[in-house]
Amino acid sequence: MPDPRFYETGPAASIAELAALTGARAADESVLGRSIDAVASLAGATMHDVTFHANPRRAEELRGTRAGACFMTEASVPSAPNGCAVLLSPLPQAAFARAAERLVLPRRLRAPATMIDPSAIFAEDVFVAPGAIIGPRVEIGGGSSVGPGAFIGPGVLIGRDCHIGPRAVVGFALIGDRVRIDAGVVIGEPGFGAAAGPLGVVDLPQLGRVILQDGVTVGANSCIDRGAFDDTVVGENTKIDNLVQIAHNVVIGRNCLLAAFTGISGSTVIGDGCMFGGRAGVADHLTIGPGARIAAAAGVMKNVPAGESWGGSPARPVLQWLKETAWLARRATRRSGGEGL
Repeated sequence: MPDPRFYETGPAASIAELAALTGARAADESVLGRSIDAVASLAGATMHDVTFHANPRRAEELRGTRAGACFMTEASVPSAPNGCAVLLSPLPQAAFARAAERLVLPRRLRAPATMIDPSAIFAEDVFVAPGAIIGPRVEIGGGSSVGPGAFIGPGVLIGRDCHIGPRAVVGFALIGDRVRIDAGVVIGEPGFGAAAGPLGVVDLPQLGRVILQDGVTVGANSCIDRGAFDDTVVGENTKIDNLVQIAHNVVIGRNCLLAAFTGISGSTVIGDGCMFGGRAGVADHLTIGPGARIAAAAGVMKNVPAGESWGGSPARPVLQWLKETAWLARRATRRSGGEGL
C-alpha cells in the first residue's frame, strides 16, 4: 500500500470497472464483481491490490504473487496463481498505469490560503525564510531551517538540525537529522518509467518515497527520484555533490561519495563506503559492492565486486583499463611514426 502521508486512494473499483477502463478482458467472468482497493508490485501485492506482469523472466515472481488481480498477456496465463483474477491485455504495463490513475493519486498542494499550512508542525526553534511554502501535515524538527522560495510538499518529515536551501523542492520524503539539502535540489519527483500504450508511450506510476538518513548532504541542483513502489534510500553520512542524478529505487549505503555529474540508474544497489568520480555513470539493476571505487567518466555496465576500483567505458578493473589504454597509446605512437598497426 502506498504511504498515505503522500498518496490518497480513491473509492474501490470492481474488476469489471478496471477491465472497461483499460480495455482489458477478464479471463474468468466470475471475478468481475471482485473489489480492488489499490495497486502494488507483484511481490508486494495483496488480495486487495491489482498488479501487472510483462517480463517473461519474472514468471516465478508471478507464480508467487498474492495479488487480487493482475494485468498480463496470454503468454503469462500458465504462470498465474490460483485466486488471482487475470486481466488480459496486449500492453499490461499501460493498462496498469491507467488503473493506478483511478485508484491512487499523489497528494498535491492545492491553492494554499497561506504560505505555511496550519496543519504543519514545527519545533520552537525552526526557521522558515520568507517565500518558503510548507504543505499540510509537514513536520520539522528542532534547529532546522528552510530557505527562501523552498517548497516542502504534503506529509514530508524533516528531522533535527537540517538545512533546506533556497528554492529546493522536497516531496514524498522522510528526512533524518543533520541533513543538508542545498539550493535548487529536487527530491521526490517521479522516477523515469515509461511503457508502450495504445496511443503512444505512457508514464508508469511512481508510488514510492525517498528516505535520506542522518548526516546526508545533497549538493546544489541534484535530483533524487522517488521509488516506483519501493523506496529510494540514501544511507547515513553519504555526501552527494552538485548536479548528481539518482534514479528511482536506488539504494545507496553509508559514507559514500558521489562527485558532480554522477548518474545512478534505477534499482541499483550501492554498498557502504563507495566512491564515484565526476561524470561516472551506472546502468540500472546493478550491484556496486562495499568499498568499490568508480573512476571519473566511467560507464559501469556490470556488477562491481566489493573493494575493487573500476574505470573506462565500458568500465572494467582499473589495472586492466590502464594497461589497455597504455597499449593503445603505444600502437598509436608507432603508427604516427610510420610503422602502422
